[in-house]
Amino acid sequence: MIDRRHALGGIAAMFGAQLFAPLARAATASAAATKGGGVPVISEGPPSVQVFTAPQRALMTALSERVVPTTDTPGAIAAGVPMYIEKLLADWSTPEDRVPIVVGLDAIEARAKADYRKSATQVTPAQMDALLTMAMEDKFPGGKAFFGPFRQMVIAGYYTSEIGITQEREYLPVPGEYNGAFPYAQVNKVYSS
Repeated sequence: MIDRRHALGGIAAMFGAQLFAPLARAATASAAATKGGGVPVISEGPPSVQVFTAPQRALMTALSERVVPTTDTPGAIAAGVPMYIEKLLADWSTPEDRVPIVVGLDAIEARAKADYRKSATQVTPAQMDALLTMAMEDKFPGGKAFFGPFRQMVIAGYYTSEIGITQEREYLPVPGEYNGAFPYAQVNKVYSS
């Protein structure tokens, strides 16, 4: 079965040169560990340092679920993405790497209070999507610097989790026979191996 170490290498290839530094460090360590050395990727256990305050953690959790929501498959929260993000930032980033994430969360909170008169964790899903869109379009200070790395961490956390590998994608260690005339309309999931 595929594990987080191998999946992280694929995620690194997907993002290429724009890969957020802590993800690049973890992917590099993954490659070294695969070749018989190195350290484990995103080990179990609590983060080595506290990265977020309780309100920032709650907002990061809510935002991660908006990036990969629960549909017919589990979303980011069920896949453990918030814990992954905090562990990644605690153990694989420098203090400078954390700044755009923390500043971005604080900016989203401030924008939610200014625009909706509520905490960002209390807004509607549509309003939260609007806040994420504003961050993506750099419509408030630090928005773009936050959005790209945050989205990468959510996607990497989700698609390297057991849920992302086995439920969102269909895991077939040895896919079936080749059928060059397979109707595209019958393709349901992307396969991972």
